[in-house]
Amino acid sequence: MKYHQINANLFVKNRRNFANKMTSKSLAVFNSNDTYPISADSTMPFEQHRDIFYLSGVDQEESILVLFPDCPKEKHREILFLKETNEHIAIWEGEKLTKEKAFETSGIKTVYWLQDMEKIMFEIMTQCDTVYINTNEHYRANVETETREDRFTKWIKDKYPAHSVAKSNPILQRLRSVKDPIELDLIQQACDITEKGFRRILSFVKPDVWEFEIEAEFMHEFLRNRSKKFAYTPIVASGNNANVLHYIENNQQCKAGDLILLDVGAEYANYSSDMTRTIPVSGRFTDRQKAVYNAVLNVKNEATKMLIPGTDWAEYHAEVGKIMTSELLNLGLLNKADVQNEDSEWPAYKKYFMHGTSHHMGLDTHDYGILTEPMQENMVFTVEPAIYIPKEGFGIRLEDDVVIQKTGVPFNLMKNIPLEADEIEDLMNS
Repeated sequence: MKYHQINANLFVKNRRNFANKMTSKSLAVFNSNDTYPISADSTMPFEQHRDIFYLSGVDQEESILVLFPDCPKEKHREILFLKETNEHIAIWEGEKLTKEKAFETSGIKTVYWLQDMEKIMFEIMTQCDTVYINTNEHYRANVETETREDRFTKWIKDKYPAHSVAKSNPILQRLRSVKDPIELDLIQQACDITEKGFRRILSFVKPDVWEFEIEAEFMHEFLRNRSKKFAYTPIVASGNNANVLHYIENNQQCKAGDLILLDVGAEYANYSSDMTRTIPVSGRFTDRQKAVYNAVLNVKNEATKMLIPGTDWAEYHAEVGKIMTSELLNLGLLNKADVQNEDSEWPAYKKYFMHGTSHHMGLDTHDYGILTEPMQENMVFTVEPAIYIPKEGFGIRLEDDVVIQKTGVPFNLMKNIPLEADEIEDLMNS
């Protein structure tokens, strides 16, 4: 891995917190992701399942974690099953985790090779009443591929039909949404790498540069700072492309006078950052562009103040909508009749700002979190209002990542990334 080794205390604590939420005489199982084929002998780069990583720090394919807090045999209360490594694998694929290195990474003492999994599982399944399976219940989930986790769930339910079945996901949704200080530090490192990429492109962008060239500049800076990739597919959208919310082609030339919406973020140690900035191709905003820019910035600043413990998700977005409506009235994009006659299910401001203002962020860019429960200290949220104006040929979105504090306004993990319009102009023309 490119990242520095993470303190295993994080994973020890995460497992303890999960175990404390389990019912008596139960065990939980977590699988690595598959390595997905492309065709012939090609595969996609391996990406670890975030849940097994969260609980063990193991960043390797064909790994299984079992938690059984009430197991009569103490050594089987935490078990890792790993793909057995050998000299041949080391030569052809690179070194895999040894049992010793797995303990150093995870804090788990009992490590077996994967070939022993069914035998050990039979022993411990006879000692438990309930098995926790790991399903994907994220509110944005839309998965058509059968995963390794899915296959394991089918296998264990078929082989042990008399056991009760429980779900790990509700526990993980709550645990993962509140970040440990070690996690906050990792997210901060991802944000700092993103900052370096952004500062790099401010001196690179000029008329006639291509969107994919800007993407390449970000990737260069990310890789040289121990990030393996973008945290999500980057958006480099110039001109009217910015009005396509998930524009990812990044294949157009940037024209003088246009704006570029940059929605990019580096990952670090599997943790995400998520930044959006909008910058002028020519290094200067027009008066109209700057007026819209500052309107979005004002909404962002006001929205950020609301992210405090106890805030209700739905009420927060309703309040942000009111602030956005005021800004759109000031810009002449809405009039009083538009607001008076609006549909309560789709308010007038949604014509120019049709998505949410914030989402949880962490190991996943759209991270775990239950939206019907109040916000808590040490949750990480994005704040990303926008105004999209296709008729005027531009869209502006601004986004930072913030940590909810016990009291006061959130801590901005991206506070060092240029945001004010004047600062961006100064840096682009320095």
